[in-house]
Amino acid sequence: MTACNHGTSAYPNIMPYNAPPDLASLSLPEIADLVTQRKLPPVREWNPQSTSDSLMRITTDGRWFHDGGEIKRLAMIRAFSSLLRREQDGSYWLVTPHEKQSIEVEDAPFIAVEMTSEGTGEDRSLAFRLNSDDLTIAGPENAIEMRGDGEDARPYLHIRDGLWARIARPVFYELAELAIAENQGAPALWSNGARFRFGASV
Repeated sequence: MTACNHGTSAYPNIMPYNAPPDLASLSLPEIADLVTQRKLPPVREWNPQSTSDSLMRITTDGRWFHDGGEIKRLAMIRAFSSLLRREQDGSYWLVTPHEKQSIEVEDAPFIAVEMTSEGTGEDRSLAFRLNSDDLTIAGPENAIEMRGDGEDARPYLHIRDGLWARIARPVFYELAELAIAENQGAPALWSNGARFRFGASV
């Protein structure tokens, strides 16, 4: 199977691509509704015996490549990203009911490219748009964590089942500004009842 030659119709249970509205124009309940409506394939339930190499790679900056050529169609990226699964050994796969294809991920499979905040203090909620156009609200199931030390520290957002998004630097600056404004001594932010510390690197 040649991964990039298939449209979404070749993969069962993938919803047609409809780009979400601008994140800044949405209220938190509207964002939560969109998150709920996103129907993802049950890749954790699929255990195909056939395996192969997809010849696909996700680079550190979130771009997708197949056999050296960049995949630029957002609809295709969104479709493939819904098939991603990370195993306990850290390997990444594109999974369908019939086949499991390995995929190289240089850092994290997603990039959080936009953020909106609603509320303050413990009543705050932080919503993010990914480079796949998916929406995620940070909270107990979708933690924000810092990795690395000092100037090399980078923030990440848990998306689902061990899949993470690196938070883009401009978005991180927005988070840092909010966190420092609320607590300069120990910068942190709440979202959906969970508190996330940013540490001295903020």
